[in-house]
Amino acid sequence: MFQLYAAIWRISSGRQVILILISVAIAGLAAVPLEFQKEIVNLLTQNEINEEDLFWYCLYMMGAILLSLALKWLMGFRSGLLGEDIIRFIRGRLVTRSITYRSEGGNLRKGTLSTAVSAEAEELGKFAGAAFSEPVVQIGTLISVIGYIASSQPGLGTVALLMVFPQIVIVLLSQRKVNQYVAERVRLLRNATDQLTGNEIREVEQDVLTRFDAIYDARKSMFIWKLSTKFLLSAINGSGTVAILLLGGWMVIEGRTDVGTVVAATIGLGRIQGPTAFLIAYYRQVSANRIKYELLLEIFPPVGKRTKG
Repeated sequence: MFQLYAAIWRISSGRQVILILISVAIAGLAAVPLEFQKEIVNLLTQNEINEEDLFWYCLYMMGAILLSLALKWLMGFRSGLLGEDIIRFIRGRLVTRSITYRSEGGNLRKGTLSTAVSAEAEELGKFAGAAFSEPVVQIGTLISVIGYIASSQPGLGTVALLMVFPQIVIVLLSQRKVNQYVAERVRLLRNATDQLTGNEIREVEQDVLTRFDAIYDARKSMFIWKLSTKFLLSAINGSGTVAILLLGGWMVIEGRTDVGTVVAATIGLGRIQGPTAFLIAYYRQVSANRIKYELLLEIFPPVGKRTKG
C-alpha cells in the first residue's frame, strides 16, 4: 500500500496538498450544523427563543451547510480533474514503456497491454485523484462528529465510537480474501485477451471460454464475501441507533441529559455512518488498486523472465 501511495504522491504532491487543505476545512465544519440544531431544539423545548433569534440561528446553520457543500463541490471537481490527468499519464507511460521494453527484447503480449491501457489505468487513475483528500474528509468528519457527541454526553459518544471498531475489524479480516479474487480475475482476463489478440479465435475458443468461466467463479466468491460483510456492518449500524435511543431516552427520563442532545446524537450517528461506510469502501478500493498497481508492474518483468499467469 505504501508503494502505491508513494507513486501517487510523486506525480501529484502539489495538487494533493491543496485537496488535503480543502478536506480539513470540510471536516472542521461537519459538527457545526449539529450544534445549531441542538441549540434550536433545546431553546424551543424550553420556550426560551423568539422569532428573530430563531431566524438568525437557522440562517447561520444554513450558511455553514452551504459553505460545506461549496467546499465539497470544489474538492470533487479538483480531484476529478486530477484523476483524469493521472489516467492520461499512466496510459502514456504504459505505451512509452512498452516500446522501450520491446526494443530491449522483452516479450509483451498485446492483450495484456490493451487491457491495462483501457480498463486498469482508468480505475487506478480515478482512485489516485482522491487518494489523500477523501480519507482526510471522512476521518476528520468522524473525529469532529464523535468528538462533538462525546463532549455533549460522553456515554452517547462512547456508543458512537464503539460502532466503528467492529466494522474495521470485520473489513480487515474479509478484504484480504477479496483481494485474492481481484488479482485472480485480472490475470485471467489478461490471459484470455492475450489469446484472442494473438491467435485465431477458433483455435483458442474453448480455452478462452474456460477462462471466462473461471472469471465468473472468482466474481461469485467476491460477491459472497462482500455481501456477507455488508450484512454484518448494517446490523452493527442498526444496533448503534437502537442503543443511542435506549441510552439517551433513559438519561432524559432520569434527568441526566436533554432532548436536544439525544436528537443531535441520533442525527450525528447517521452522519458518522456515511463516513464509516465510505472509509470501509475506500479501504477496499485502496486494497483492490494496490493489487492492480502491482499487476501493472508485472507487465514489464526484467527481460528474460516470464510473466505470471
